Amino acid sequence: MVSALLPVLLLNFTVALQSEMERPDMRMPDELKGISIEEKPGALMPENLNFKNHKGEQVVLKDYLHDGRPLVLVLAYYSCPTLCTFVLNEMVDGLSGVAWNIGDKYRFLVVSIDPRDTPETADAKRANYLKKYGRDVYGNGWDFLMGDEASVRKLADAVGFHYRWDDKTQQYAHAAGGFLFTPEGVLSRTLYGLNFDAKNLRLGLLEASEGKLGSAWEKVLLFCFHYDPNARSYVLAASRVMRVGGVLTMTLLGFLLFRLWRKESQRPVHKTAERTS
Repeated sequence: MVSALLPVLLLNFTVALQSEMERPDMRMPDELKGISIEEKPGALMPENLNFKNHKGEQVVLKDYLHDGRPLVLVLAYYSCPTLCTFVLNEMVDGLSGVAWNIGDKYRFLVVSIDPRDTPETADAKRANYLKKYGRDVYGNGWDFLMGDEASVRKLADAVGFHYRWDDKTQQYAHAAGGFLFTPEGVLSRTLYGLNFDAKNLRLGLLEASEGKLGSAWEKVLLFCFHYDPNARSYVLAASRVMRVGGVLTMTLLGFLLFRLWRKESQRPVHKTAERTS
């Protein structure tokens, strides 16, 4: 029971702490300095950075781009005892509720911030989450990567993920979140916290796909919703819904007037002619 509530409590604490940190009279504790996720919409992924995947193969970030599929990115490390596990658990749970399989319409990339991670630790972590996901994964649609300190820092700085090593706890201190990229490597959306529900991920992927994913109805849904950073969720855009409703009302009214005009124009005129004679 306690373990089930822990992610929720942690999320509530993080949100409350973020609100407190935004107060002008609030000084950030030294322990939390350098730990945040900075909003960087439109940032470019440094696609020429070199990493190793969970198979021990050399890869370049651009290998995961330019194929028409958006990309989900999570920065974590594979020996993390707490927060990384919560982030990956919630992300996988959310993606499990998305209709498209990982690797089919989009990619999912996990990159370790710990240069001590190895292909063995990455492969073991990936195997656990493949089992948790329980669905087919296509090709190299879901890779776990690791790299040297310089490469990881360049990627983290590019997306606004700030973290640091804590000597006291012998762990990395970092925030919770995920990143959605367009197929061309442009940062489309930053998702904060641990609330990666299927609706937000689906709409985020639709947005990041630049119109390539989803049915006509899902694209209408995306038009009616927008991402609210304060709510950290996609919410109904009232002004857009009103515009759509207005267009539909005018279209329906025009159709009814056309039907009435057509019916009137088709009425026989011979009775009027007989009365005149």
